[in-house]
Amino acid sequence: MPSLKEIRNRIATVNSTQQITKAMKLVAASKLRKAQEAITQMRPYANSLNKILNNLSANYSGEIESPYLQERPIEKVLLVIHTSDRGLCGSFNSNIQKFAYNIIQTEYAAQAAKGNVHCLCLGKKGRDFFAKKGFHIIGEEFTDIFTRLNFENVKKIGDYILKLYAEAKYDKVILIYNEFKNVITQILRQENFLPLERSTVQVQNQGADYILEPSAEEIIQDLIPYSLKVKLYRAILESNASEQGARMSAMDKATENASELLKQLRLEYNRSRQAAITKEILEIVGGAEALKEG
Repeated sequence: MPSLKEIRNRIATVNSTQQITKAMKLVAASKLRKAQEAITQMRPYANSLNKILNNLSANYSGEIESPYLQERPIEKVLLVIHTSDRGLCGSFNSNIQKFAYNIIQTEYAAQAAKGNVHCLCLGKKGRDFFAKKGFHIIGEEFTDIFTRLNFENVKKIGDYILKLYAEAKYDKVILIYNEFKNVITQILRQENFLPLERSTVQVQNQGADYILEPSAEEIIQDLIPYSLKVKLYRAILESNASEQGARMSAMDKATENASELLKQLRLEYNRSRQAAITKEILEIVGGAEALKEG
């Protein structure tokens, strides 16, 4: 049985840890509110942008040509994987890592065997995991995007990816991220980023008759890359909100576990203290009886 001093030290340690988890939960809750507001505002904007692009293309009589619509035999694949920079967020990182790794092993095993599956990791945990697995990591300057998250910085990532695809460095680009549903639920998503499917650009739609300046073709050519950057930004915001929700949930559970452990330790401390007092009383009584007999 541990001594009273050892139990007191454990109680002090657990108390200290509980204070940290409480603080981290509050910080995550604050960040989650901001992340929720950002993604709530972003979703209708992204949907409206897609509708505008679809309406324009549906009423455009010419053939839309864009390097981002070009389909090629899939030889080289780029995965854009969204994780976090830090741990202490439950299974958030391990789930996305396993999900992405399973996609590589099942859907792109042939390309992976040739070393033609590369990873652009947004978040240090993903970079570390896939680097250890032996995958080629690109765009490491973008790994810390979550520390400077805004549309201007995400546009740089979008430009980087679009340039690589236009130069035929990759034949397929996939986004892998967590879609935010609520604090305790995040949905793993695999989403094709490039090439942009023509069905999403050219749809059968009796849209409104627009008067366009400049031409419809020029507007569509500008909207396609912009809509792709908005799509990437939305995925990053979804992942950011999911991370904060997972972290808040994990810290809340850790705080509850610390409370349960404290109850057990205090009960053990009281039992040990009571046993020590009883032992001392027995020793005193025994000593008194020995003096009487003497």
